[in-house]
Amino acid sequence: MSENTTRNENSRAWVSGRLETNLEYSYQVALEHFYKARVEVVRQSGTIDYVPIHVSEQLLDGISHTTLQGKYVEVGGSFRSINQMGADGKRHMQLYLLATTFIVHFDESDIEEHDANSIFLDGYICKEPVCRTTPFGRTITDFMLKVNLTYKKTSYIPCIAWSRAALYASKFQVGDRVQLYGRIQSREYQKIISDSTYENRIAYEVSVQSLAKVSK
Repeated sequence: MSENTTRNENSRAWVSGRLETNLEYSYQVALEHFYKARVEVVRQSGTIDYVPIHVSEQLLDGISHTTLQGKYVEVGGSFRSINQMGADGKRHMQLYLLATTFIVHFDESDIEEHDANSIFLDGYICKEPVCRTTPFGRTITDFMLKVNLTYKKTSYIPCIAWSRAALYASKFQVGDRVQLYGRIQSREYQKIISDSTYENRIAYEVSVQSLAKVSK
């Protein structure tokens, strides 16, 4: 079994929803080809989160990657980060769900009533948490979690906690070990390029539902 298909206990995610597009060829590791796409996951509020996924051709089991747009899928694996060179010549952190399970539902009767979006992370605070209050009076804390993966690989996952959990997270210190449950969310924002230009971009992060500091 390759490192890409090895289950990682420190980062476990499961999402279900419809593929936004067909799977697009992305990269190759040794003799294994990987494809990418995004899964549209609908919250109960109706808001859609777009979760980026990477899928090995070995998981497709003969299914053509060009016939999956709009199909309902279930994807399990580990949520990871990688630094890639962008069009601007700078390195940017990209987040994605590396699939170890990829199920395509061709029969609509197999589809569950609600989409699924859950993640578990076990890692270490690697930057000082930032606590702030929104214009609507909600307390938010942003923090970065360093998650150790298999084969000495590491991912850095941005997380956001709300309200009571935010106050709790604001007291974390660099080096603290934290376990959490949440969901993968996407949000659009505008990146200012110059005084007169900007770009619309999408950021991905983990919205925390519950968390706890692990005693050393």
